[in-house]
Amino acid sequence: MVILEPVGPSRFVDVVSTIEDLRALVGVPGDGAVRKDIGRIDTHAAGFIARAPYMMLATSGADGRCDVSPRGDGPGFVRVLDEQTLLIPERPGNRRVDSLANIIENPHVGLFFLVPGWQDTLRVNGRAQVIRDAGLLEGFAVNGKTPLLAIAVHVEECYLHCAKSIRRSRIWEHGQWTPREQFPSTAQIAIDQLNLTDCTVEDLAASMEQSNQRLY
Repeated sequence: MVILEPVGPSRFVDVVSTIEDLRALVGVPGDGAVRKDIGRIDTHAAGFIARAPYMMLATSGADGRCDVSPRGDGPGFVRVLDEQTLLIPERPGNRRVDSLANIIENPHVGLFFLVPGWQDTLRVNGRAQVIRDAGLLEGFAVNGKTPLLAIAVHVEECYLHCAKSIRRSRIWEHGQWTPREQFPSTAQIAIDQLNLTDCTVEDLAASMEQSNQRLY
């Protein structure tokens, strides 16, 4: 196991810095928490993935810097090739390709699947590759548009995550949702953060919306 150097000077005075101290505080996982990792995509995991329109992809580069990227499409957009292999289409985005660059440097990835309204979630960890196999990419075509790339994930860990975080967040309860008008628009945030002076909020919002409509 690689242990990276700790962060620099801290404002905190009581930092847990060893695994031994951590375990002394929280204890060890129960047998069920350990055994639930089945290490493959079984029928139940495949059924969950087939219903999931949204997932998050965690990667890290060679230098250890981490990134989490949201991925969404129609339910089942992540394909199960077999018990050990998943395929994720790379849809058009902002061309930063942070996740893909990280995978090329460091293949270890983590996936987190969500199904709207469900309290359980699915976690999959493994090693990934960026692929461009034409025969596989054609299967992801939408409206005649085929993705240039896909991410193949070789599954090493797979397990359902308990409902506690979803219950605490009350994320699926409409009454708990914050009205959008209580927060600045994305265009306003961009203008403030980037100190943009050559466009109006309205013009930037229109440009962003036009970009957001190019889904495939």
